[in-house]
Amino acid sequence: MTMGDETPVTTLILPVLIRPILSELEKQDVSASQTLRSALTKAEASHPGLTYDLVIGILRKGDLTVNMNESILRLQGAVSDSDEYRLNRSEDAFQELNRKSAALKRILSRIPDEITDRKTFLETIKEIASAIKKLLDAVNAVNGFIPGTAGKQSLEQRKREFVKYSKRFSNTLKEYFKEGHANSVFVSALYLIHQTNMIITTVKSKCE
Repeated sequence: MTMGDETPVTTLILPVLIRPILSELEKQDVSASQTLRSALTKAEASHPGLTYDLVIGILRKGDLTVNMNESILRLQGAVSDSDEYRLNRSEDAFQELNRKSAALKRILSRIPDEITDRKTFLETIKEIASAIKKLLDAVNAVNGFIPGTAGKQSLEQRKREFVKYSKRFSNTLKEYFKEGHANSVFVSALYLIHQTNMIITTVKSKCE
């Protein structure tokens, strides 16, 4: 796996794998959970990819082979979004963007289970295309709330990035049906999830 391929999975290890574990730990020991959460969040911010290296290190020690792209994609469907990737504004446009973001990520997380069944997978691809369009409509609706030209331009730039990765996902699917490399589809889906998270983060930074 090249460094470029690692990018989406490294950014998603913390929110998708580690934070839900810490939330479970919180039921037993709140302060230990919060201390760990804070330490890992700071460490990841200073050294992006550190959490990924930690998890991979543990797997190697245990002599376990796991397709991390497939596993994180599956897990995305089982976790609800953390506050980091959820908008707090109560207006309909913001809540709609929350819903459309969560819906797209949920559909993408089904890919590992459905990719081997061509008929089901083709239906899922249609659902993904529809969810992408609805997400973009929701982004457009929120844009009107963003103060200042610079803020609007930031969101437009983020939207363009999302569209670029949507097209890349579409191309990856075409290649998959020719060559059958499922891992490329998993990676491309993780990029889309990451881009969806980045849209939410951008809106949060400009509006909250």
